[in-house]
Amino acid sequence: MQLQIDQEKRERTIRTLVVTPITLIIMISGFLLLRDIQMSQILTTLFAIVWGTVSVLALFYSMNLIVQLFPLKKYNKIIPFVFVGPAILIMGWYLLIPTVRSVYLSFMNRNSTGFVGLENYHYIFTDATMRTAFGNTVLWLLFGTAFAVLFGLMTALLAERSSIEKLGKTLVFLPMAISMVGAGVIWKFMYAYKPLGANQTGLLNALVVTFGSNPKNWLGSAPLNNFFLILIFVWLQSGFSLVVLSAALKGVPDEIKEAARIDGAGEFTILARIILPSIYGSIVTVSTTIMLAALKSFDIVYSMTNGLYGTEVLASQQYKQMFKFLDYGRGSAIAVVILLAVSPVIYYNLKEFNKREVF
Repeated sequence: MQLQIDQEKRERTIRTLVVTPITLIIMISGFLLLRDIQMSQILTTLFAIVWGTVSVLALFYSMNLIVQLFPLKKYNKIIPFVFVGPAILIMGWYLLIPTVRSVYLSFMNRNSTGFVGLENYHYIFTDATMRTAFGNTVLWLLFGTAFAVLFGLMTALLAERSSIEKLGKTLVFLPMAISMVGAGVIWKFMYAYKPLGANQTGLLNALVVTFGSNPKNWLGSAPLNNFFLILIFVWLQSGFSLVVLSAALKGVPDEIKEAARIDGAGEFTILARIILPSIYGSIVTVSTTIMLAALKSFDIVYSMTNGLYGTEVLASQQYKQMFKFLDYGRGSAIAVVILLAVSPVIYYNLKEFNKREVF
């Protein structure tokens, strides 16, 4: 019996010594091949998919073989980290390292050749365009989040009492299938402006002219143009709000609402005293998630106005500084500011999830 156990250990050790180097060779050679050899886009994509899949499977198999060399008690303690380890390494590579590098570059000059201290941050908080971007970002946070949650909640409440509940929810949710750039293109036609006397191709101005008023340049009139852009964001995010809050409303027991009605409570009282407190956790989750999207909002502004006419936001300024003006110091500093603004929201969201035992 002992001889058989020893034989199995030797075979496992040999298998580990053979498979592990082969795995490293496959991973390194594939990476070098993708980096150094020019292939067509289709071939590169196919090779990356096949190589990536094989590499991940071989990596898990090799790591499992290595861990199996340990005693059973240690194996049971280590094996969970084996399966989450590659994911943590990949997330660290794509998230943690770029974050640290952005913080470092934010203290450097435009081409990252010299240390300038807090000069980039001084620019961020004193430049007139940046002050406009900060103000507009606050508008997106307040009005984008509030109206997206409000419309989602109203639609969820009304749909519950409607005979076409599924159809109504589907129509409100459909914009979620559209990218922000696609939504920007669609709404650009809605807001299109032509001088007085010309045929109005924009739906909004066509209606205005039909009712006897002059056409308006909706996207060129600050500060109202920011609200027209926020409207697109609300149109997109209301579907997400609807789905989550509608699911939460389904979880409110009908018996409690019926008991309140028997006791003489009105519908508004039931909403304020029973329904909203019951779905408070879902409202917080939806609000913080939409708030994160508003803080990082860039696509709509870029596709609609490119930040002109007083519509700059932090994300659009970060893109311009880094990729248009090639000022990596200022671009990185703005990215760090956005990260600092997002971090408390993420922390609060995770804290709420933890309270509700999501994790």
